[in-house]
Amino acid sequence: MKPIRQRVGRILKFTRFSFRDLVASAAPTVALIAAACVAAYLIVDPAPPRQVTLGTGQENSAYDRIGQKYAQELGRHGIAVTLQGSHGSRENLRRLNDHKVDIAFVQSGSTDQAEAERRGLVSLGSLFTEPLWLFLREEKGHAPIARLTQLKGMKINIGAKGSGAPRLFRQVLEVNGVDVKEVQASQLDNTPATIELLEGRIDGMVFAAAPDDPLIQMLLQTPGIALFDFTQAEAYTRRLPFLTHVTLPRGIVDLGRDLPAHDYQLIAPTATLVAREDLHPALVDLFVQAAARIHGGAGWFQQQGQFPSPRFSEIPVAQEAAKFYKDGPPFLQRYMNFWLANFFDRMWVVVVALGALILPLSRVVPPLYVWRIRSRIYRWYGQLRAVEQALEAAAPGELEAVCRAQLERLNDIEHRVNRLSIPLSFADDLYGLRSHINFVRDRIQNQLRSSTE
Repeated sequence: MKPIRQRVGRILKFTRFSFRDLVASAAPTVALIAAACVAAYLIVDPAPPRQVTLGTGQENSAYDRIGQKYAQELGRHGIAVTLQGSHGSRENLRRLNDHKVDIAFVQSGSTDQAEAERRGLVSLGSLFTEPLWLFLREEKGHAPIARLTQLKGMKINIGAKGSGAPRLFRQVLEVNGVDVKEVQASQLDNTPATIELLEGRIDGMVFAAAPDDPLIQMLLQTPGIALFDFTQAEAYTRRLPFLTHVTLPRGIVDLGRDLPAHDYQLIAPTATLVAREDLHPALVDLFVQAAARIHGGAGWFQQQGQFPSPRFSEIPVAQEAAKFYKDGPPFLQRYMNFWLANFFDRMWVVVVALGALILPLSRVVPPLYVWRIRSRIYRWYGQLRAVEQALEAAAPGELEAVCRAQLERLNDIEHRVNRLSIPLSFADDLYGLRSHINFVRDRIQNQLRSSTE
């Protein structure tokens, strides 16, 4: 049985398809295609980073608390969000321009479109309204202040340095014909300014913040502190287009105590999410989706689903954000986790690379395979030629010895050829080589007989 198995194994060895030769022939092509795909995947459309820096606001401010919500939302997808506090919009803009943060909260009106485009900034949308709150001390026996022109000579904290409030309040004063120099302006942080107001060392202070800011909530309920009513709010929105007209409804702060006692008209910029234009598109998608979950509900000044919005911003909206507002989340992200959806979304780059390389390179593999198989046969023709040249170069007296030496060499060649592993489809080449070996052997034997006669 063992000899039979050996004979069968020998037959299979000499007749099977040469997978090893196919792999060796295709390996350079496969390696080239794989390298091109990896390069396309990593360079043309790199994977999104796993860490991003978000510029927020002052400690315990609305920006600070909302930033923590974004960190939680993106953390669910494996993105670490580093929160970087600031004094507000102006400081966040500077940090964006200096590449110190990747994305930040910025108040509308803090810059203009031309400046934003020049700096390479894009908006991911408006998030919520941030009314301009002007709190003033009430003076007994004096009528409440009804016009901003009445602020001349008063001590007003116009907002912290680096925040958007000072620029905004200056613009509001300018449309009233009041120069900020006519006001005794200070620029303390919100908490120290609130203390100064309560202690009576300043006459008023300006906020530009969401209504759930703790300091605003406190001042709205503090006796002796009055909120300025922008009765000309609609006119302000026509003069300063980045502002919107909102109403603080009667009783919204405390229905039981009827606070406030009447409706207040307010003017409000919007908080926007601003990023550098080189922020990875996948991160833009994630932030906009997080914004929809965080800011999509109803609030004091907004209806359900009103925010986030591509409106109310002077900064151009990012292409990916505009797509979200038009069509919703990317198709794959509706059914898969972020990283898997992002992987398949980026696979089109690899498909293009494969399509560009596979068709032309696939035509190279078959000829390489044929050449590799036949080269194992053809190299023995060089050995046969060497045998013939040895006969031709032999001197008449040495011919017999040379013939016998070349016959031994030819037998060795034949023995090695018989051990060649050749696919069945190339058997004609193998048998052609064997016949040529016999042809050379016959020639040597003829010459040997002639030399001995």
